[in-house]
Amino acid sequence: MPELTPLQKAFAELDPSSHADRWDSLYRDSFHPWDRQGPSLALADLLLQRPDLVPPSQEHDTRGSPLRSETGAVLRRSALIPGCGLGHDALLLASFGYDVWALDVSSKGIELAKENEKQAAQTDVYQSPEGIERGTIHWVVADFFADDWTKGAGAEGSGKFDLIFDYTPARKFLCALPVDMRPRWAQRMASLLAHKGRLVCLEFPSGKPLTEHGPPWGVNPEVYEALLSAPGEPVHYDASGDGSVVSLPSPKPRADSIHRLSLIKPLRTHPAGTAEDGSVRDFISVWSW
Repeated sequence: MPELTPLQKAFAELDPSSHADRWDSLYRDSFHPWDRQGPSLALADLLLQRPDLVPPSQEHDTRGSPLRSETGAVLRRSALIPGCGLGHDALLLASFGYDVWALDVSSKGIELAKENEKQAAQTDVYQSPEGIERGTIHWVVADFFADDWTKGAGAEGSGKFDLIFDYTPARKFLCALPVDMRPRWAQRMASLLAHKGRLVCLEFPSGKPLTEHGPPWGVNPEVYEALLSAPGEPVHYDASGDGSVVSLPSPKPRADSIHRLSLIKPLRTHPAGTAEDGSVRDFISVWSW
């Protein structure tokens, strides 16, 4: 088995109840090797090249002007980024016109994200597409699995979101969680996704065996399908430890099942998601009700 990385050692045999404090201490020690120093390339390409797969951030009238409320404010759809880290993807989605809730358990991480936002305002890195008015970012220090932070958040304050992005070049959210917490992740995503909303997952690290320690823990497309088709239900993995899911009889249809609309091999991703020959190992999947 490969030697543990410093990040893996930081979480080895650590009780999940202490994970939030550990993430915060790593940020305070300026140790965040998971940060990619920019937004997800795969997400940026999806927004530009496959707008049919994501809810538009803003509706426009026949003249191309954004629709506004009675008070004159632009009507925007909401986005959620759990485990937002230094906030690169939040800045990207805001530039595309979404009102973004950027969530992290680390107060230091959010502090650094706000500094990143100020620095980005001095550059033209996050330019909005023509006809799109930039959205607002709500920086939130909270536990993803808690309910208090959702009050008044999201689509019309409903606590649900039109677009959720799971990965971020920060802490790669699902694969940063202990494997036995994955069903809770799926159940929570189902509770937060708005009607006709979209959950976008950048699946990384694809194909890494579960016998190798995390974070990040290995994932593959069938894991996401097993989790989201039956949110909250346990997933059974092959005894070999390669991360494959043991096939079970098809369950009865469930009202809370989230269905995959598309599975894409992105043309670009960060170096961590590429093989030695330069080929992309990541997948990007889009899910809805």
